Amino acid sequence: MVQRRLPRPSELRPLLRPAPFVRDADERRLRRAASIADLRTIARRRTPRAVFDYTDGAADGELSLNRARRAFARVEFQPTVLRDVSATDTSREILGERAALPFAFAPTGFTRMMHHEGERAVASVAQQVGIPYTLSTMGTTTIEDVAAAAPDARKWFQLYIWRDRAHARDLVQRAAAAGYDTLMLTVDTPVGGARLRDVRNGMSIPPALSLRTFVDGALHPHWWFNMLTTEPLNFASLGSTEGTVAELINRVFDPALTMDDVEWLRGAWSGKLVIKGIQSVEDATRVVDAGADAVLLSNHGGRQLDRAPVPLELVEPTVQALGDRAEVFVDTGIVHGADVLAAVALGARAALIGRAYLYGLMAGGRVGVEKAVSILAGEIVRTLQLIGVASVDELRPSHVRLRPNG
Repeated sequence: MVQRRLPRPSELRPLLRPAPFVRDADERRLRRAASIADLRTIARRRTPRAVFDYTDGAADGELSLNRARRAFARVEFQPTVLRDVSATDTSREILGERAALPFAFAPTGFTRMMHHEGERAVASVAQQVGIPYTLSTMGTTTIEDVAAAAPDARKWFQLYIWRDRAHARDLVQRAAAAGYDTLMLTVDTPVGGARLRDVRNGMSIPPALSLRTFVDGALHPHWWFNMLTTEPLNFASLGSTEGTVAELINRVFDPALTMDDVEWLRGAWSGKLVIKGIQSVEDATRVVDAGADAVLLSNHGGRQLDRAPVPLELVEPTVQALGDRAEVFVDTGIVHGADVLAAVALGARAALIGRAYLYGLMAGGRVGVEKAVSILAGEIVRTLQLIGVASVDELRPSHVRLRPNG
């Protein structure tokens, strides 16, 4: 028979360890987030539905985005054991410079809509961590203001070619003058994709105070307060911003973009040139022949053509076709550090992440972006150790395979 007794105070004392009080509300909110999925859940609670869906959603039936995520779910690592992994090196050379982690921050549009700190916060985290940050043409902070906010960050500028080529030329010159070392030309946006969540939510630029958004705003007063009491929300590089995102794209961007424009840009830009939105080996070869230093295998996060190719599945054949002529990057569907390592093992030089850090931004501003990077970095270190390799550079295709049925 079990004999029971009352515990002594000395026995209870080690068990009564309340968590220390965290004064900062954002830090308190984020402390229990253990994954990017947790940050997404917090972001969904913290932002109006139209804002969250703008970040979270994709085009049409969202098949491209879901297929990209399922591709990463098919990853199976091939670990080796009895290896010394007591110390790990997560750094990676990306376009000639060492980055602390094997990923960069992807360009994202209208970032101050997610949180009023916007691009400045993201760029400053990139500077702190030691990874590249890419400012979008559709950004809500100017080229110069981002450079001032993160003077020591490695800054890239993402460019759309406009119908007015003079404006595109001006943006390129401003980026060079402000110290951006890499230009990223996006080529998968001749017209705007059918982002149905935005249509159903009545998402406009800037957000309109309709009855629906007013009611939603009552549930998210902090978001509206921040938006209404900080600098006006608009696209920093665009003069006219009325209407939906798709309407803006169709009005401003040039659907007549051709290889001649890639060659023109190569001649106008002396830094590194990345072509974003490559979805075939043939196109990767064409742009490298025209002078690109890297290609970004991307279907725009599933936000343009639905039923587009899955970027992860293009990595191996593209690397084989290009050899050492250009670097290969990949994005779309990356929500875990193991996703980044899988892409690198298959041959990618690095990955670019977008939604993952935006969930952190929506969840807690700059502190939330730091949390997103901390989560991904921790997953990268742990996964390296469990695979049995001590550095990112040691990863090879033999370390990973894609299971045929998930």
